[in-house]
Amino acid sequence: MPTEVVMPQMGESITEGTLTKWLKKVGDKVERDEPLFEISTDKVDAEIPSPASGTLQEIRTEAGATVQINTVVAVIGEGAGAAASAGSKNGKGTAAPAAPQETAAKPADDSTTPAAIDSPATNELAGSQSAAPDAGGSGGGTDVTMPQMGESITEGTITKWLKQVGDKVERDEPLFEISTDKVDAEIPSPAAGTLTAIKAEAGQTVAINTVVAVIGGGAAQASGGAKPAAAAPAAAPVSAPAAPAAPAQAAASVGERLRSSPLVRKIAKENQVDLAQVPGTGSEGRITKTDILSYLEKGPAPAPAAAAPAAAPASAAKAPTPAAAAPQPGELVPMSKMRAIIAKRMVESKHTSPHVHTVFKVDMTRIVRLREKEKGKYEQRNGVKLTYMPFITRAAVVALRKHPVVNAAIEGDAIRYNKNINIGIAVALDWGLIVPVIKQAEEKNFLGITRAIVDVAERARNKKLGADEIQGGTFTLTNSGIFGEQFGTPIINQPQSAILGIGGLNKEPEVITDKEGNDFIAIRSIQRFTLGFDHRIVDGADAGKFMSDFKAYLENWNEDIG
Repeated sequence: MPTEVVMPQMGESITEGTLTKWLKKVGDKVERDEPLFEISTDKVDAEIPSPASGTLQEIRTEAGATVQINTVVAVIGEGAGAAASAGSKNGKGTAAPAAPQETAAKPADDSTTPAAIDSPATNELAGSQSAAPDAGGSGGGTDVTMPQMGESITEGTITKWLKQVGDKVERDEPLFEISTDKVDAEIPSPAAGTLTAIKAEAGQTVAINTVVAVIGGGAAQASGGAKPAAAAPAAAPVSAPAAPAAPAQAAASVGERLRSSPLVRKIAKENQVDLAQVPGTGSEGRITKTDILSYLEKGPAPAPAAAAPAAAPASAAKAPTPAAAAPQPGELVPMSKMRAIIAKRMVESKHTSPHVHTVFKVDMTRIVRLREKEKGKYEQRNGVKLTYMPFITRAAVVALRKHPVVNAAIEGDAIRYNKNINIGIAVALDWGLIVPVIKQAEEKNFLGITRAIVDVAERARNKKLGADEIQGGTFTLTNSGIFGEQFGTPIINQPQSAILGIGGLNKEPEVITDKEGNDFIAIRSIQRFTLGFDHRIVDGADAGKFMSDFKAYLENWNEDIG
């Protein structure tokens, strides 16, 4: 029966998409997972694959139209014959006749064919059309797809295969590792059986829901598990003349649509930027939000010097030419996927938020003494170690309740006052940094927060975090003081409005005033905390009041630790 093709949801917050280009026309044959059309949303441009093999029977949404998610935009018939009855309609009442089958299959005369018919690409295409479907299609295997590891994630990079073709795998056994802009994770097998095909190599970046491997029902299927060759582009119609080669250049060819999202085009329009001058780092040169923001921050690259005119002044001809900088000695190592993404996020945050930092010195002596007294019994009683982080986290939650603007976020020209306090805890890894989130921290007592911190930190280091555990944060804590620094000036984790940096804990001489007003010097345990905040939404007074309440709660701790 016919298969309906719908506008996909490219993220939890996406409700519509613009169909920018059809890659097939009514009557064309399509293979399952073959690119069918292109869409553009405020987050991404993407090619959408066909959900089934068959013939494009009907197009219901024209290129350029914006439609809601799950809207049916086309229909795939079961075979070539389906196009004959439906070829006269394309959703708009206009005819789109299908090419006669015998014409498409008929070999062209050598004298009229611009390209050789027996080219490798043509032979590979012919072989793929006549071969029986492999285990990756509907032949009984289980497709393994690239998962979506967060609502704004549209692609992932396969960093390592943990199994090879022919290996047996158990359901939920780690199959491969991926890296996205939010998390590194091991992906489990969706079924037990034998790995019969690997369709995306390590190091390859693919869109979510793309089939990357096939799990067969048993070891007997492993013989068919050779990695399939990449599908060759469809041969051009024999009557079409060969297109002249386009001149090489960095920007898109004249008349070619620059690949960018509506958000990127909006930013470019507001800042009067010609997108042809912005280098794109996304898939197939797509210009991302980070690209346009980086361009605005750094400005265009200097143009190559033009040849001096014949009548140039003599002084100009004598101007010294600066020597090209010689490469420094040492090893040049490409950034990892996670490191490159962290770099982009940091630049984006600094460009988005006007950062202001305020540093408060907190006397932690009371808490240090309490921890030293209770830590042994606490671990025996509760099964977790007693560290300083739950004290700090609880104090932050109490202060955030009193000052909700510090827990808020900007959305367009409005402020989102978040209902819950979701605390992100920055965890340093050997290969980067990750920020798991403790959801609804305001509902947890001291022991609940202690257990949550230990749990997410351990699973972060072991790549066991789920997608929902690294998103949705409203306020972040980062503890760089464990490395000995006094304090730092952390960068805000977008779209949050503030981040709390935790400095080192040290014994220092302090002037203490007793109840009678007498001053004396005492040795106290001192820790410095830095609040980095977005000055668009948080004023200095708000930040000062928040930090004063945070400081008071720690210095006068009287909460039961459980």
